[in-house]
Formats: sequence, structure tokens, C-alpha cells
Amino acid sequence: MADLSKLLKYGNEQLEQHFQRLLQEDSKPIEPLHYITKEKPFPMLSQDKSTRLGLINSYIASVARQSGSSRDSPMLQVYANVRGPYLVATLQNLAAASVNTAKKKSPDAIYRQGTNGMGTYAMGMEGAFLAEYDNICGLFSRDEWGKVFNLSCQGAISELARTLRELNSHIKANLTTDCFLAYEIIEIMSNLSSNMEGRTGELKPSFAAALKPIRETGKSSLSELHDDIRRRIAVLPSIPQDAAALPITQEIMTRLQTMVDFLRPISSIMISIGDGGWKSNASSNQSSDQIPTLNSFDVGADGKQIFANYSIDTIDILLSSLEQRARPLLKGKPPLGVFIANNATIVDRMIRTSELQPLLQSRMADVDKWRKNGASLYGSAWREPSTHLLDVQYTNRGGQRPPSGSAAAIDSAAILKGLSSKDKDAIKEKFRLFNASFDDLVQKHKSMSMEREVREMLGRQVQQMIEPLYGRFWDRYHEVDKGKGKYVKYDKGAMSAVFLGLQ
Repeated sequence: MADLSKLLKYGNEQLEQHFQRLLQEDSKPIEPLHYITKEKPFPMLSQDKSTRLGLINSYIASVARQSGSSRDSPMLQVYANVRGPYLVATLQNLAAASVNTAKKKSPDAIYRQGTNGMGTYAMGMEGAFLAEYDNICGLFSRDEWGKVFNLSCQGAISELARTLRELNSHIKANLTTDCFLAYEIIEIMSNLSSNMEGRTGELKPSFAAALKPIRETGKSSLSELHDDIRRRIAVLPSIPQDAAALPITQEIMTRLQTMVDFLRPISSIMISIGDGGWKSNASSNQSSDQIPTLNSFDVGADGKQIFANYSIDTIDILLSSLEQRARPLLKGKPPLGVFIANNATIVDRMIRTSELQPLLQSRMADVDKWRKNGASLYGSAWREPSTHLLDVQYTNRGGQRPPSGSAAAIDSAAILKGLSSKDKDAIKEKFRLFNASFDDLVQKHKSMSMEREVREMLGRQVQQMIEPLYGRFWDRYHEVDKGKGKYVKYDKGAMSAVFLGLQ
């Protein structure tokens, strides 16, 4: 302290230089991972150094006040000139790691939560900044804390902004697989900003400005992901002729499943652009420098509902685009119906077997309508064989109408005995036409690739459509070829076996 008393006799310039030298002695960059992994507070200036530096600063500040100067003390900038580079150097490896961990080994790999170094970088920044703020509070007057703190952190935040711009470029270049990294960074940075503001009252605008590119990418990603679905399906060169589902359906559903892992930041984005805002580029028109607060990450009923609406919009875009692309490429309604039902069934299955289920359980009817549409298209072809089983032209023939009741009450031979040769030939032709049409559709049914649930659904649908008609027709007219099988190819048991084979 004797040396300090001597220094006070010199001019301010020598004091500033001594202040700088003392500060530099405790400003060698540190390895932040040591403190992060061991959950230790970041080091501060030693008590002795802090006392000596505080005395120098107080003296120079008092001299400035006595001289009537209205300018800030030069010590603010001197301090920032030393501690700013210290913070940059201390955090630079964490910044580099955030960029390096974003590099992809596989171009198609979906980003997985927590695999980027940004979370560690934020923890290091928070620890270093809070230690720095405590240093400043011990050296400067209260009205100077915010200014010195901002000056000291400016370089490190500029490096953060550069890192986030680099990550943003990577995300935009790999949007369909790495949009999740944008959502994760938004939450990490929002938490960091809120924590720093709560402890210091500072830096929120600086963090918001640094985060802005990624926040805008996160907003625009919602509509761009929909556009990507439309683009990719529109350029499909072909559709499987066996009506098999396409890989893109599972890919898009995997993307929605992954979104659930980032529901907090995604919901905050959706709430900020409004329900349905992704449909009209609304996200690009609502740019602001405001960073989300921790409260905005509270995923309540509204956030979950908006996400459910977004998910259903995604599914509708997927399935409607597939239907539109398949119509000119698949021959006839049955394969188109199977194709739609297959893809809709995969959608349904991936919802019910994932964390999407509780979020979308109230909207499952929106998914089921696609399977029903597919089943309706498929069933249209089976109307043809069913028409051959209608015989209303004979039901008004006096005593030939059989009594109602069980099949045992119907005497096929007696009914046929009352018909003319022409009528019998017409019955034979109906059986022949039915057999030809039915066998063709059975063969086509078996040739198509169907998801298990689709095969069961369509098999039951066909059975419910054909079997009652055929049973009634067979009961009345199976004696037309006296059991030779020339026209009556299937008895009722054989017909049931066919239907079981379709399922």
C-alpha cells in the first residue's frame, strides 16, 4: 500500500498505467470447461487487487469531480480495454466448439437435442459475465456498473453474434434437418438473456440483436418446411405402381415427432407469429429485436393447440400433395385409394406411437378422413361386381319370390324351375360376369402393397360390400348349373375364404 501512496502523488496518466498493469496480472484467459464441469464459480479478481484497483479508481474519480468534468472517468474504458479481451479469449474455444459441433457427418441426419456446444457456450458466458459483473461492482460506483459492464462484454457479445451468424448460415443450408438447432439456440439464448437481466439488469438488447438472425430463421422455418414438402413431392418422377407408401411420409412425421422435443421454443415462436401465421409469410412481417422472455416458453394450452394446428396443417399438405402427384401417375381409383390410405396409416401410426399422441388426440379425425377418402376411392371399383348380383327384375314374379328368413328357407331349384330359359341364361351370364370382375379385382388387390392396417380395413370393406349380396344371390340361383361349377365358381364357404385371404 506504501507504493500506492507514492503513486497517488503522480499524475493521472501514471495511475491509469498502474491500474492497467495491476488488472492485467489477473486477466490471463482461463479454461471455462474446468469451472463448468465442476460447477465452480468463475474466478474473480483477488481481494488485494480489488482493493488496490478500487482505491485508484476512487481517487481518479474524485479528482474528476473536483475539476468539474462531466465526462465519464477514463478508468471505465481502461478497465474494459483489459477485461474485454480477457472475456473474448476465455470464451473463444467454446464459440469455436459451437460451430464445430454443428458440422454434419451425414447430410440427412436430423439434429438431436443437446448435441451442439451452444449450451455449454452459454453456461461459460453466463459464468464469466457474472464474475465480471461482481468485479465491477467492487471497483466502480453504482451509476457506473452498467456502462462498464456493457463496455467489457461488448467484444465477447460481438464474438457471440459472429458465432450465431455462422450457425445460422449452417441452419439455413440444412433447414429441413437442422431447424431444430435454431429452436434450441433460441431457448438457450433466451434463458441466458433472462438470467443475465435478472442478475445485472443489463445486456438484454445486446443478446436480442445477436440472436436476431436465428430467431428470424426459426420463424420463417415453419412456412419453409411446408414449402419444402410441396416442392419435393411436386418433382417426384414416379409413384410406386403397387401403391406403396413413400419414404417422405415417414420423414415428415419423424420431423414432427422431433419438434415435440423442442416444443417450448417452437410454441413461443408460434405464439409470436399467431395461430396460422405460418400460412401467409406472417413470420417475415413481424420482425423485431425483442427476445422471448422465460414466460413465453411456458407451454400452456394455447401453445399446445397452436402446435397441434401446425401439425395437422403439415399432415394435410403432405397427404394432399401426395394425392395430387399420384392422380396422373397411378392408373385408376383403386391404386390411388390404396396409396392415400397407406400414407395416411403411417401418419396415424407415427402419431399414436409417439409423444405426438397426447398433443393431437383431439385432431385424429382430421387424419382419419384421409384413410376414409382412400377407402372410398378403392371401394368404387368393387361396385362393378356387385351390380351383377342384383336381380330385382325377378322379384315381382308372383309366386317365385322366396319367403324371407334364413337361407335354409330358400329353395334354389324351385326358384329356377319357375324361370324361363332366357331368364336362366341371364342368371348364368350374371355369375360369369361376376366371376370375371371379382377374380380380376382380387388379383389386383393381392398385387398391391398395403400396410397391415390398410389390408385389413379394405379387406373388411370389400367383404361387407360383396358377401351379403353374393350370399343372397347364391342362395337363390346356385342350382343354375346343378353343382358343376361352370358358372357358380364359389359357394358361400369358398367366398368367405377369399375374403379372409384379402385381409
